[in-house]
Amino acid sequence: MTERSFAARAAAWAAERVAAGQGDFLTDPFGGMAEAGLFRVGIPAPYGDDGGYGAIAATEAALVGATGLPGLATSWAGRQLTARFFIAGFGTEAQQAEWLPRLASGEVAPAIGISEPGAGAHPKLLQTRAVANGDTITLTGEKAWATNGPIASLFIVLAITSEEEGRKRYGAFLVPRNSAGLSLKEMPEMRQILLPSGHCGVVLDGVQVPASSRLGPEGRAYDAMALPFRDVEDGVGMSSLGGALDWLVRALGRQTTTDPDSHEEAALFLGGLKAEVALVQAGAEAVAGAVDAGRLRAAGATLIGTRLVATSILERIKASETYRAGAGDAIERVVGDLGALLGVARGPRLARQAALGRTLLGTDAS
Repeated sequence: MTERSFAARAAAWAAERVAAGQGDFLTDPFGGMAEAGLFRVGIPAPYGDDGGYGAIAATEAALVGATGLPGLATSWAGRQLTARFFIAGFGTEAQQAEWLPRLASGEVAPAIGISEPGAGAHPKLLQTRAVANGDTITLTGEKAWATNGPIASLFIVLAITSEEEGRKRYGAFLVPRNSAGLSLKEMPEMRQILLPSGHCGVVLDGVQVPASSRLGPEGRAYDAMALPFRDVEDGVGMSSLGGALDWLVRALGRQTTTDPDSHEEAALFLGGLKAEVALVQAGAEAVAGAVDAGRLRAAGATLIGTRLVATSILERIKASETYRAGAGDAIERVVGDLGALLGVARGPRLARQAALGRTLLGTDAS
């Protein structure tokens, strides 16, 4: 299947729900997705329909374009990225056979536990620990910002397994939601951001899992899994920006009423936005292709430039008379969600942008 066909599947799912009078995507974001095969996207055969990261990106953009909900698209994409990157990418044959069919059917929703309260995802600051005792692993600590955590039935938890010469070594573990000692913690500050995506904290109070729950390389889970996943998530997530901006420009066009004297001015403004959004969409597609090709680092300038163009478009929209004239609730929500998406991990992105500049100044230390 082509990326276009995966996107068409998403658009058809949304259209069918609206036609059936079930178009309240805020209260039931995933309804009918399993039947539409959306949870199979990006999961390798024989368990899913594959298509790679490009298929996930194209479907994510289509979901935003059809619903006007970046939060729904990022929540769906989080499930698919987790399944493809972590379990298909690092799982043993037994782990893949156990979990990938259930992920592809929608029976299981996964979530990632890396960041921690007050520490973010910095490896020197993380405190959650995993202690081996024979055939079991005991996990103790607390995670934060777990996307899809409130609906997750499977958590992938990053934890310290040892320390060598002051350096923490990490492992990753598959932890079912119903494990004794695991509880969820609300994050009130996230209730109105990127709806209907849900976030929560995860408390691990002596949670015991079998040693067979270990996922990926022992002691190297941070470098081998957590860091690369951040890049993959960032690269694929560009598609949500393009889809949301496209929806926003179309919505602004529908709400704009002009007199004959200002009609051409409004047309020029909206036309310019539409053209720049096309650049963002093309950039997002190129970055997703680089993820599939294993060349995301080489596409770093494209990723940075695409985000800068997206930021500029959003700022111009917010400063425009078209927006200030009275945007509705849906437009306001998308503007807020775009601001949240563009603000995620802003520090690391600025560092990459500065590193790109240093290559021009001849001061690149690499």
